Amino acid sequence: MTRNMEVEQAVERYLKEKKQNASDSTIYNNRCALRQFLTFCEQEEIKQMAQIDAFHLSDFKLQRQEEVSDMTAYNNLSVVRVFIRWAASMDLVDSGLADSMILPDPDGTRDTKIEPETANKILTYLDKFEYATFTHVLFAVLWDTGFRLGTFRAIDLEDYHSDEQYVSINHRPETGTPLKNGNAAERQVNLHKWVCEIIDDYIQINRHSVTDDHDRNPLVTSEHGRPVNSNLRAHINALTRPCIYLGECPHDRDQSDCEAATYQYSQRCPSSVSPHPIRRSAITAWLNDGHRKELISDRMDVNTDTLDKHYDARTESEKRQLRREQFDMN
Repeated sequence: MTRNMEVEQAVERYLKEKKQNASDSTIYNNRCALRQFLTFCEQEEIKQMAQIDAFHLSDFKLQRQEEVSDMTAYNNLSVVRVFIRWAASMDLVDSGLADSMILPDPDGTRDTKIEPETANKILTYLDKFEYATFTHVLFAVLWDTGFRLGTFRAIDLEDYHSDEQYVSINHRPETGTPLKNGNAAERQVNLHKWVCEIIDDYIQINRHSVTDDHDRNPLVTSEHGRPVNSNLRAHINALTRPCIYLGECPHDRDQSDCEAATYQYSQRCPSSVSPHPIRRSAITAWLNDGHRKELISDRMDVNTDTLDKHYDARTESEKRQLRREQFDMN
């Protein structure tokens, strides 16, 4: 039988115990990693340790992999797994829960991406069958801006400026929507006209007139308020299955027998992608269009070094062709 303890209290008790036998630098690194986990729990409305299950840990893993390098994700998850093992020893979570955490390869590479042609097919499907829905707004904005999920989730209705076609991005940790890079990530981001048209119609037709737990007005809503990251991620996983936007399966599977055909397990489709490849691919598409890295860096909230290392998915051939066009060598 598990005990009741709030997640934040458990983290502080764990760090207090660990401090007896660990260096200051180790405690600092543990605190930083567990702070990310606390933010995740807040976003997912997890208050008690006993609420944490394997799906939550899997979602946290996916979120960290989307936001940071493979090595950083590996280090963060290693800390959280040790914390979960401690929590199990204190009867705060189910025994064996930590064993459900499969750590990512710290030397892994992120080569998953979505081609612009595929994105256009998805947008065509949405225009025809799911126009101005929650999912339509989500995919259109992510593809146009390359936002992180946390950035998209943080947008309030008042942050969207239809007439001037831009959205304000604000760091509001005290009311549940922190940005990865804090105040430095605050900015105004222009939107294409076609994206604004989708958002405008969504607000008029499909947006639920609800507030979140902090009496704020989210731009995109569920029936109960501001959607959590796992819900946003699930929508993207489900949408990017070819059987949805093409009506056919490239893997020769029978939909009636395919577990990935269900919404719950849509991420198991070999062709399904998570939000991070959309961010990476959107950045690559902007690069291929010849836009300056400095401008893309500001728009996407990523420094140029990180952009080069983790987000520029262009082939050498694509880079060479772009140089030919920019030098007017055709």
